[in-house]
Amino acid sequence: MKVTDLPKHWEQKKESVERTHDYNLRLPLEDAARVAALAELYPDRSESDILNDMIGAALDDLVRQSPLKDKLEGKDK
Repeated sequence: MKVTDLPKHWEQKKESVERTHDYNLRLPLEDAARVAALAELYPDRSESDILNDMIGAALDDLVRQSPLKDKLEGKDK
């Protein structure tokens, strides 16, 4: 998925996803405010959901890019 496709994704019904890893993420105040604003725009999505989707989409974008494509393509999600 592309980052630009996320708003349409967030408008759809939320699907349950198993999350197996926890990360502690520190964001600059401006970025945290943007994530909070997105969560307000899409009330069915938590801030964690928004961040998970954004990170997943960014990783998908990186996999499509060379030279990182070959290094990231075979890695398990």
